[in-house]
Amino acid sequence: MIQRISHFFTAIVHRILPDPLIFAILLTVVTFVLAFGLTPTQPAELVVLWGAGFWNLLAFSMQMALILVTGHALASSPLVKRMLVALASSARTPGQAVMLVAFVGAVACAINWGFGLVLGAMLSREVARRVKGTDYRLLVACAYMGFLTWHGGLSGSVPLVAATRGNPMEKTIGLIPVSHTIFTGYNAFITFALIVLLPILARLMMPRPEDVVSVDPRLLEEPPTVERTLSPDATFAERLEESRALAILVALVCAAYLIIRTIEKGFVLDIDTVNLMFLAAGMILHKTPMGYARAIGTAAKGASGIMIQFPFYAGIQALMDHSGLAGVITRWFVDVANVHTFPLLAFLSSAVINFAVPSGGGHWVVQGPFVMPAAKALGADLGKSAMAIAYGEAWTNMAQPFWALPALAIAGLGVRDIMGYCVTALLFSGLVFVAGMYLF
Repeated sequence: MIQRISHFFTAIVHRILPDPLIFAILLTVVTFVLAFGLTPTQPAELVVLWGAGFWNLLAFSMQMALILVTGHALASSPLVKRMLVALASSARTPGQAVMLVAFVGAVACAINWGFGLVLGAMLSREVARRVKGTDYRLLVACAYMGFLTWHGGLSGSVPLVAATRGNPMEKTIGLIPVSHTIFTGYNAFITFALIVLLPILARLMMPRPEDVVSVDPRLLEEPPTVERTLSPDATFAERLEESRALAILVALVCAAYLIIRTIEKGFVLDIDTVNLMFLAAGMILHKTPMGYARAIGTAAKGASGIMIQFPFYAGIQALMDHSGLAGVITRWFVDVANVHTFPLLAFLSSAVINFAVPSGGGHWVVQGPFVMPAAKALGADLGKSAMAIAYGEAWTNMAQPFWALPALAIAGLGVRDIMGYCVTALLFSGLVFVAGMYLF
């Protein structure tokens, strides 16, 4: 049955889902229309809001581009490649292959979302090289399906921001410690259930042998080596460029900074930390500064989608937030809730908002001012209410191509190739999220 469901959604998505850039443009138009129809904001004001917010995600866009290129460059180093090969070689059959990628992706995203996205995509490529007869689309979808665990994991934006002093909701509801969000029984149930069930779901979604789409061999071609051997008459400048000492120096300074910061402020595994760790490790493993630069140059070819699409989502988020449209949509759900239905309705409202604001931190800014005071007034569990926002954002990422861009760039596929499988994962994972919130 699950195979037929995934086949149905794959066929539908392949026909109707446009390229992610077109999706972002159409979503911008829909947001304009809804904001004009449902809020008192005038068209000229909406244009100003959109334009003023268009560049608001520049720093985040750079972070995402860096995690893509530094992760890709790290994976192309000989040592990491051997490690990925060893892990990929543990799968002997197509069924084992998709289960392995789904499991590793889910565990890695629970540790850190950026690390998980890159690792899952890189592993799917290595598995495709070694396990013949595996549907490459499903492998890459499995890597992205692991992203369902991220907001209940150690890098979840909403629970971490809710526990941080100075966050927008502190004066209204106070701080919500992570012991009431991440480290709770219901979150442990949801996270572990997803880690266990996603590989099983992946196995059940496998297409029939005659429907398998094998990987284009060109996508798996090994990039040219980035190592250079200097001639005996190399110039001083060339020797500097290929100096192992400089690569080691950069890595040592990065490591020293991370150690000092950890001693002073505690260990924080955020996106900047992951990028710095990837950069330092890549510099060491590629041996020389220019060897690493050449690996980055090869990896950077896949970052174009991030550069062109993320500004559109920044504009959409500005429209949702400053026009009041996000508040209108959230109130539709919250105003009809009682203490028993509140987690479900907060979850569903977050799921809807996520199509226009696919950002964990953005959700807390946009939805927190409406959801959390209502939860407090109803006497609902504040921690669970915050996590309902988080779960809704993670859930509909399976139908929103925004976060798939880094994984797709590494894998060399388009969003239509994987989204049918991801929508199937959305249907079944929704049951896990709701069950976890209501059984505990």
